[in-house]
Amino acid sequence: MASTPPHCSITATTKPYQNHQYPQNHFKSHRNHHHNNNRNQPHPQKFSLSKPPPSSSNATKHTTAAASAASASSARAPISQTPAPFPSLAPDFSGRRSTRFVSKMHLGRPKTTVNTRHTSVAEEVLQLALLNGQTSLENVLVSFESKLCGSDDYTFLLRELGNRGEHEKAIKCFQFAVRRERRKNEQGKLASAMISILGRLGKVELAMGIFETALREGYGNTVYAFSALISAYGRSGYYDEAIKVFDSMKNYGLKPNSVTYNAVIDACGKGGVEFKRVVEIFDEMLSGGVQPDRITFNSLLAVCSRGGLWEAAMNLFSEMVNRGIDRDIFTYNTLLDAVCKGGQMDLAFDIMAEMPANVLPNVVTYSTMIDGYAKASRFNDALNLFNEMKFLGIGLDRVSYNTLLSIYAKLGRFEEALDICREMEGSGIRKDVVTYNALLGGYGKQGKYDEVRRLFDEMKAQRVSPNLLTYSTVIDVYSKGGLYEEAMDVFREFKRAGLKADVVLYSALIDALCKNGLVESAVSLLDEMTKEGIRPNVVTYNSIIDAFGRSTTSEGLSDTGQISELQTKTSSLVIERGIEADLTDGEDNRIIKIFGQLAAEKGDQAKKGCGVKQEILCILEVFQKMHELEIKPNVVTFSAILNACSRCDSFEDASMLLEELRLFDNQVYGVAHGLLMGYRENVWIQAQSLFDEVKSMDSSTASAFYNALTDMLWHFGQKRGAQLVVLEGKRRQVWENVWSNSCLDLHLMSSGAARAMVHAWLLNIRSVVFEGHELPKLLSILTGWGKHSKVIGDGALKRAVEALLTGMGAPFQLAKCNLGRFISNGPVVAAWLRESGTLKLLVLHDDRTHLENTRFQEISNLQTIPL
Repeated sequence: MASTPPHCSITATTKPYQNHQYPQNHFKSHRNHHHNNNRNQPHPQKFSLSKPPPSSSNATKHTTAAASAASASSARAPISQTPAPFPSLAPDFSGRRSTRFVSKMHLGRPKTTVNTRHTSVAEEVLQLALLNGQTSLENVLVSFESKLCGSDDYTFLLRELGNRGEHEKAIKCFQFAVRRERRKNEQGKLASAMISILGRLGKVELAMGIFETALREGYGNTVYAFSALISAYGRSGYYDEAIKVFDSMKNYGLKPNSVTYNAVIDACGKGGVEFKRVVEIFDEMLSGGVQPDRITFNSLLAVCSRGGLWEAAMNLFSEMVNRGIDRDIFTYNTLLDAVCKGGQMDLAFDIMAEMPANVLPNVVTYSTMIDGYAKASRFNDALNLFNEMKFLGIGLDRVSYNTLLSIYAKLGRFEEALDICREMEGSGIRKDVVTYNALLGGYGKQGKYDEVRRLFDEMKAQRVSPNLLTYSTVIDVYSKGGLYEEAMDVFREFKRAGLKADVVLYSALIDALCKNGLVESAVSLLDEMTKEGIRPNVVTYNSIIDAFGRSTTSEGLSDTGQISELQTKTSSLVIERGIEADLTDGEDNRIIKIFGQLAAEKGDQAKKGCGVKQEILCILEVFQKMHELEIKPNVVTFSAILNACSRCDSFEDASMLLEELRLFDNQVYGVAHGLLMGYRENVWIQAQSLFDEVKSMDSSTASAFYNALTDMLWHFGQKRGAQLVVLEGKRRQVWENVWSNSCLDLHLMSSGAARAMVHAWLLNIRSVVFEGHELPKLLSILTGWGKHSKVIGDGALKRAVEALLTGMGAPFQLAKCNLGRFISNGPVVAAWLRESGTLKLLVLHDDRTHLENTRFQEISNLQTIPL
């Protein structure tokens, strides 16, 4: 019995579309469409692997990007010993999470050959066993006993009954066969088969019973019986028990074989065991002289896939190439999933582009890539792949449809999203809870609350049961839209459904409180959440850090959407309903009261804030709490903290906060602190390394990072440093098509980043003028329409840029037809740039440019405390 890799079906067959011919140079043209020629792929991290045997001639032929990237360094070293100029950012810092579980990776895989050494009598017995009940099964077996040909026929019966879900008949057949069979080794084969069948059916307790009986009666002491039980535990997620069975083999004098190791590695992967522990088992396998096969590496890749460990996955792939082990569709799909979860979409595309030389991509390949592009906010690339699927005639599955629908919903292209729904249902795939969740979230982000309400009702009418994510999404949408009475009703329905609030729902409520300035209530709910045994995550704490960093004079809920007069009048009704709610559960009562409090705040937008100094201390305390709970901060945490510094009027308080945070992460906060203090020359190389890490994140996350850092530097007078940072962002294409000689597009930038970029752009076109070239006839600076402001066309970014241009005397004026666009004639701007005093206005300087104290040299030597 061989251990089946995670999510691998032995009944899968090759799909007809795998015979399609891929168009020549199709992948290359697609890659050139979106690849950055200056792209830097960081070297993959190496983990400990024993030296592989000499590569076969077949293996040496492979010069794929996947293998070459993973084999960039021939030296092998454990993770902890990998040299690096600066500590590599942990995957947690990117803030990336994937909710998609790798599934159906077996699609398109050739059908596994099944042992067919049974007789035609066994097939006749099978038909009679299926037609008759359990009581008659004994008589059937007795009548055919003399004709059945030993364990092969009985194993066939066990397997086929198991495949049909008839586990009780299979057990009865097994017990009959074991009683008739006298040879211990044949009894052991039957026991192994029965344990394996029960494991596939999720009947792990019954499998354990068969195993213990076999062990007690002397025919279960075999490597295959132990391996079958390990696999059974692994399939059901009981990895602790699987490892215990694995360790107990030594007590019986058994030496694990490749099947055993494959089973325990598979179990560890499905149970979420740390990759380090899995590698230890793999190293033990190699040191014991047991050679890994394709199933071993596929199981290891699945472990990497679940954790987004793309570097380790690349190394494993390279090891397969070095050992001459063939890669199948499961290998490539699992590798792609790990690379996509690690945010390395360009590398993932390279791997996919070279797949046709070995195995043709299938629907799971495309689904994985489309999902990866969507999570990286590269929606156009995702849609291009969707069109490619249609061109190749590859039919979409449920995952593909739901991913596409989610993309269109996020983009606000609801007509196309509904077209996908209709196409999906036309192909026989009904809308499920994932479909509805995507639509609810998309409509909610667009503020289409009537559609959210309609879809939520339709979902229940279609007997699609809302899950925890559904309720969390709807409550979050209503809360952020100020529809607190509706949110309360959904919460009550949620409780009637017998569900219990989880970290997602609590985080949504805490975020709603924070967005409305009710920080004390948010902290109170956080405390209650932990008392309920629900562990907060980084999203929860990010909301609170961001709220503490907001100024007490910041605008309230009215900034995010207009609240109707009718809603305001209903606040007293909501509070009354909350107080009169006949709830015995303290947690429920507390949340109901929170909705009432939120409704009341709509009529009174005054915020009760503490002093700036106190806010900074609160942020530091929250960060320390995250450290105690081993919750790793991510780039959103960093951006929230820098935004808090930007809102702080005290340079001393901001520098104190960043200096303290350096004790937790010197790489990230050390760069911010060094740039703020004017030690750019000391930290710039380290800053470049940090910028390279940020480049691998999705565009919106990277943009938020650069915006927060430049805002803080600009706010405290480090304007030259802010400009250098924003130019690094431009060079790394954080903002696409941000400038040309005729246009500067600032609409995705913060006010600090935008102002620094204006200076850089004007200096650039000044050089064009002094080189003797003419400027375009029309020059434009785009700031956006300010659609989230109280007055359309009066956004904060527009006001900041307008004040900057006016202060410099730059000859730009507001376009009459576009309220967020400043324009000027090229010759007029050229004349202004030639004026003697213009250069002095354009060149930026830092307020602090030299060492002001000696403590920095001491602090810079501090090592990052491991979180």
